[in-house]
Amino acid sequence: MIRWIDVIKYAKYSNPEPAHRVELTEEEWQQRLTPAQYQILRQKGTESPYRNAYCRSYEPGMYACAGCGTLLFNASEKYHAISGWPSFTQPIAKGVIKYLFDASHNMQRMEVQCNVCDGHLGHVFPDGPEPSGLRYCINSASLKHLA
Repeated sequence: MIRWIDVIKYAKYSNPEPAHRVELTEEEWQQRLTPAQYQILRQKGTESPYRNAYCRSYEPGMYACAGCGTLLFNASEKYHAISGWPSFTQPIAKGVIKYLFDASHNMQRMEVQCNVCDGHLGHVFPDGPEPSGLRYCINSASLKHLA
């Protein structure tokens, strides 16, 4: 189980090594992704709260990175956080998420990216439910739901 102290250590010292890497040119990313996916995954955008595909969806299955297809979250870890975006308590495995300090927009946050393709997913916060206490707040456009 990943806890907030682990997130801080990964961001400060070294993220887990991914099993493999997906690296494309910006032109290849633009061809592969929709404009909304490209804006979020490659340009670190944020979609509107509550008006996104998975905010209110609680179907069983898995969530994969929309950029490279890496499995990121199990739907059983998804919960109703009232944040406006899909929220999860844990990733599917330790090495699938990359953690980075984010001081943009005059805030101190912890950005989460796909560790395989460096696609921006959203942020993680230490205000989630126990036992981990984590809330992975993820943009729907950065995910693909697999039933």
